[in-house]
Amino acid sequence: MKFLFDLLPVIFFFAAFKFGERDPTTAASLLGSLAAVGSITPDQAPILLATAVAIVATIGQVMWLLMRGRKVDHMLWASLGIIVVFGGATILLHDETFIKWKPTVLYWLFAAVLLASAALWRKNLVRSIMEPQLSLPEPVWSRLNTAWIGFFSLMGVLNLFVAFSFPIDVWVNFKLFGGMGLMLAFVLGQGVFLSRYLEEKQ
Repeated sequence: MKFLFDLLPVIFFFAAFKFGERDPTTAASLLGSLAAVGSITPDQAPILLATAVAIVATIGQVMWLLMRGRKVDHMLWASLGIIVVFGGATILLHDETFIKWKPTVLYWLFAAVLLASAALWRKNLVRSIMEPQLSLPEPVWSRLNTAWIGFFSLMGVLNLFVAFSFPIDVWVNFKLFGGMGLMLAFVLGQGVFLSRYLEEKQ
């Protein structure tokens, strides 16, 4: 359930983009008041509408958690800050470049935090998150931390490759299905890797 909740801004982003593709004139009229430089053309409308919806959805996530008295984790705060800055720049300047960079900045931020925590403070954040559910040898925790750093780093590079090598609609599809699929494959692979240690412990 939490996985779906975390994905909501991406799902809404995808849905809004598809709506904008089908009816760009309506999408442009909906966004007219947000334009800071000139007017929004129909060809710009899909990505700008999707970006605006993603910003609202992320703010909504944070507000929902706060109103229910729940903790907003650092990952969501980081995502909110980045989508507001990069998404806001995309909308105000009518430049899709900024929103294309947003996933990469977020992925690289996660990788940098994991790396800095391990290198500077000798704290394995993956272990801190997963240790209540798992008991693993110290070298395995280190390998897991390194694997997540590598995964987030590569995802950032892959996002830029798709974003700037293919049409915008391909990138939007990749953002939802490609990103989610790769994350699922990585988690499943991690589960297979960890299964042998759980079997040995049993």
